[in-house]
Amino acid sequence: MKLRQLPIWQLERHLRPHARHFSPQLTRQSFARIPNARNASCPRPYSTATPASDLLFGQPVHETHPHILAAGELTPGITAQEYHERRATLCASLPPDSAVVLPSATLKYRSGAVFHAFRQESNFLYLTGFAEPESLAVLRRTGDELGDYAFHLYCRPKDARAEQWAGPWSGVDAACDVWNADEAGDIGGIGQGALARALDGVTHIFTDAELARPDGALTQLGDLVRAAAPRATAQPLRARVNALRAIKSPAEITNMRRAGRDSGRALTEAMRRPWRTEKALAAFLEYEYQTRGLDGAAYVPVVAGGSRGLLIHYVLNNSTVDDSEMLLVDAGGEYGTYITDITRTWPNSGKFGAAQKDLYNAVLRAQRSTVSLCRASAGLTLDKLHRVAEEALRDQLRQLGFDVGGPGAMNALFPHHVGHYVGLDVHDVPGYPRDVVLRAGHCVTVEPGVYVPDDDRWPAAFRGLGVRIEDSVCVMDDSPLVLTTEAVKEVDDIEALRN
Repeated sequence: MKLRQLPIWQLERHLRPHARHFSPQLTRQSFARIPNARNASCPRPYSTATPASDLLFGQPVHETHPHILAAGELTPGITAQEYHERRATLCASLPPDSAVVLPSATLKYRSGAVFHAFRQESNFLYLTGFAEPESLAVLRRTGDELGDYAFHLYCRPKDARAEQWAGPWSGVDAACDVWNADEAGDIGGIGQGALARALDGVTHIFTDAELARPDGALTQLGDLVRAAAPRATAQPLRARVNALRAIKSPAEITNMRRAGRDSGRALTEAMRRPWRTEKALAAFLEYEYQTRGLDGAAYVPVVAGGSRGLLIHYVLNNSTVDDSEMLLVDAGGEYGTYITDITRTWPNSGKFGAAQKDLYNAVLRAQRSTVSLCRASAGLTLDKLHRVAEEALRDQLRQLGFDVGGPGAMNALFPHHVGHYVGLDVHDVPGYPRDVVLRAGHCVTVEPGVYVPDDDRWPAAFRGLGVRIEDSVCVMDDSPLVLTTEAVKEVDDIEALRN
């Protein structure tokens, strides 16, 4: 889909904000007037008098949720234009006669009829902005110029009776009019010729969907793809999308900064008081995320009192906390599905003991020096940053009397990597290597930690202490942009919160 090929009303929507609330549905008839139709070619040249603000969709749109979405945005902070550019860039990277097949995520059930909140598959969301289940997106490369592609989106048609029970969903005409699909149709009709038309002549299909089971038998989607494109070979999609997702746009960085700012403020607020239970602290953080305008928690938090801080992913969060203990909290919220990842460690009493302060400052010095290198001009990779952090910790621990020269000493005290990529996922762009030289737009965590076992191999004063300090950081050309700076981490600042 090229912008120069769009009709005037869609070009205006891409190129400038509207003076009044506008949706294509304000001037185009609902697809419900053609009840037996299976596919739609978009846009349609007919009108309706139903305001979009009076309609129900399966996710926020500007007309119904102007407090969440600005005009032109499909998801918070991300415009329809940016989603188009992502699709165009991906399709331009593919060989001729290629298509991308993206099934949505499925609704997950906790037990019986009790389901989890739906969360869209990350690549599907990144390329479409459509956050509903039971959907299939097909991107078809149609030429050699940037923007030469067709976007097909198959989803659930509007069904008033079903939606009375399950809540609203957006429907086929919204797939065109809001999410800018070139072709849209009923997901139930993809086996009746719709997918075959979308994939006609395709010889390369890029997808991470399971098309065949381990025994070689085709899945339901595999059967449909085989029938629709019998000459096509399937290849993994992930690496091609990872290359796009790894470098964040200014809009993505803004979303992550919002998530980091409000999550950091929530953590700082939590440090102002003592806590009696881990559960109460976890609940407080979730409340803070919601009331500050975030979507909620980005992941199950670690809220670990005392020696439970030695457990890297302790998420039971069900113990009591003594005033003499440290709290290690790994928690963050998300905004527009973009996450932040923060860890802070502080004394529950508000005042560091001597050994607590010494170990904390050792980790903090290593963290500060590693964060300072999160810039493109340093020419480092995440793996090299890990080695920098490990050496800094080794030097600091040696000064505290630790014997870190023996075999496995540092692995026992610092058993995890110093960082990972962050974005739409907590561990973003799965499979993207840590040996890539960091460039402006890469967003990573920096999270050195020391976890001292209750073992006579280590100085007695530090046994049972766990300290981790983590920030989410965006790599810039000549300096790091710390996305989580509102979460205080200097000893004096932490202790001053109780004064």
